[in-house]
This record gives sequence, C-alpha cells and structure tokens, in this order.
Amino acid sequence: MSVKAKKHLGQHFLTDETIAQDIANALTGNGYDDVLEIGPGMGVLTKYLLPKKAKVTVMELDRESVAYLHETFPLEHIKLDTSKEHFEIIEGDFLKNQIQEIFNKKQVAIIGNFPYNISTQIVFKAIENREYVPEFAGMFQKEVAMRIAEKEGSKVYGILSVLTQAFFDVEYLFTVPPTVFNPPPKVDSGVIRLVRKKDYSLPVDEKLFFRVVKTAFNQRRKMLRSSLKSFNISDTLKEDPIFAKRPEQLSVSEFISLTQKLAENDVRNH
Repeated sequence: MSVKAKKHLGQHFLTDETIAQDIANALTGNGYDDVLEIGPGMGVLTKYLLPKKAKVTVMELDRESVAYLHETFPLEHIKLDTSKEHFEIIEGDFLKNQIQEIFNKKQVAIIGNFPYNISTQIVFKAIENREYVPEFAGMFQKEVAMRIAEKEGSKVYGILSVLTQAFFDVEYLFTVPPTVFNPPPKVDSGVIRLVRKKDYSLPVDEKLFFRVVKTAFNQRRKMLRSSLKSFNISDTLKEDPIFAKRPEQLSVSEFISLTQKLAENDVRNH
C-alpha cells in the first residue's frame, strides 16, 4: 500500500532518509516526555522518532495516510519501552485539537514536515500553547523558515519573526531542495528549531504586545508614529526617537519597550 499525495492537503512526501533522520535529530530531547508529529504522511520521519525515549504521537488528517500508518507501524512491533505505550496514531486536524487536552498538560515537543498552506498557523498555535511546548522543529517553505528565524533590519523580518522570537530561541538549521519530495514542490524548504526561552512570559500585556506588532507591520513602510496613530500617541511621546523608526528596525526587546511606552501613554490619557 502507498499513499497518493493530495494537493488540497498540501502534501509533499519526503523521500530522502538522511534528511528525515536529520530533521528527527533536530529535537534536543530536553524538557519533554512526549513528541507530537504533525502530518506524518507515510511515516518517513516517524521511523526516526520512534527510537527516541519520548512517547511519539502522530496526528494525521488524511484517512489514507492513517490507514497506511496503522499497517506500517503495528503497535506490537514498536513498544520499544515496555513500561509505556510508545506510539499513538490520532486521526485529526492539529489546528482543531487542544494540545493540553491530548497530552494532559504535559510538556510536548512538536515536529513535522509541515504542509506549506497551514505552516504559519501551526507556528501561531505553538506560540499560543507555549506553556506546554518547550521545543518545536520542522520543515517549512524556505521563505517562511527564514522569516521565522530572521533578525531585525531585514525585509523578511515581520510579525511572525517578532512573535516567535519573543518566546522561543530560533535557529535555521539547513535547506532542503525540491528533488527529495514526491511530488516535488516548486520551492526550496528550510528546517528550523525553536527552543522555548527560560522566561517565556512578557513584562507587558500580551494582547497589547501582539496588537502593537501586528499594527506596526500592517504598514511596514511607514514610521511608527504614523502606523501606530490608532493608539492615540501623545505629542510628547511622539518625540521619542523610537517613533521615527520603521517596524523592521526594531528588535523584539524594542517592541516590548514600545508596548510599555504605549501602555503608559494610555494610562496617562485616561
């Protein structure tokens, strides 16, 4: 049995075993007992996750892939650690499931060869659930991977970069060519690793921080005094040099500082 890649699910099956092993090895093994693989397809990455100490759960939306996984990885053959269930297959949509419920609020690392069409949504969900996600590794469209890892001062630095790096240390690991997929995508892919920061809480109101970042980058060519005018910035605060900058010039820590200034401005205005 084999599985036909489905365009509407953004499926491109990895065929290179060495790259699959390298992606599996991107996880450090620290700070979690469970690994969740999203979109395992035909299990090329799964087989390299199974020998690890952590329990492996795979979540797959495609019924044909789920049937293939059950056939390829019969549970009786892969209870590598007899003290626990080592492997579980869940048929479902990661974006519609609650991580804390599936893993009973345990720490879980997320990994996968992510479908390009939902990869940024997967990252945002990991950020949302960062309390339970100490580590995250996987393959994205190269452009998206670079955007997540990019530092300030670059044209590709944006909302995704700032919101991810506020909570995770990001490392771009390696680039993957289209030729190692079936069917081959039209672009290169990139593998990154996110490791949650020791202190992953913000010293500012989180909702306000998200709103400031998104509003600033929605008009990224404008100076902040223009793009953030909906925040009713006082004339005095507008004189602060930070408001003469454009959003891609600000580091994550500067965005935190900017949010603090806007919060204080709001208090004063009320």
